[in-house]
Amino acid sequence: MKIVRYVAGAFILSVAVLLFVAFNATTDPPAVGDTAPEFTLVSNEGLEVSLDDYRDQWVVLYFYPRDFTRGCTIEARNFERDRELYEEKNAVILGVSVDSAESHEEFCAKEGLNFKLLSDSDAQVSTDYGSVIGIDKAKISARNTFVIDPEGVIASVFLKVKVQKHSEEVLAALDELQAD
Repeated sequence: MKIVRYVAGAFILSVAVLLFVAFNATTDPPAVGDTAPEFTLVSNEGLEVSLDDYRDQWVVLYFYPRDFTRGCTIEARNFERDRELYEEKNAVILGVSVDSAESHEEFCAKEGLNFKLLSDSDAQVSTDYGSVIGIDKAKISARNTFVIDPEGVIASVFLKVKVQKHSEEVLAALDELQAD
């Protein structure tokens, strides 16, 4: 009887460890100097958007967990607040989450967002950028940001972003990058 309990306990522990690893597994994010992984996703406007559409511009590609949540709303509002400053730096803001294009459309309308939110419903782009959490259908995008230069190269990486001052951090990074 003790052997059965031991084997059952070991099995349950093994499954728990495997689930933990699978749930938290992610590929490594691209590093500064890497070519940014290419993508094509559907925007809140229902149109396909590719990274290649923004050659000759700086791209602030930010990943976030969910529309309409507190942290994601703060982050999006701050990017919108500073949008003109990004435009002055020849930078475009693109937000990515696993939410649908329809959800993004509603979120943009509710929050007055005038930049594109992209639907990564299968979490493939989030995975390519090392910015996915979860397993199977429970996947969400992790809160990471990548600044991509006009040639399509990763110029700056922000992982596990804190939303309150993030837009200011990205603007400061752009200032530094563009001063070089």
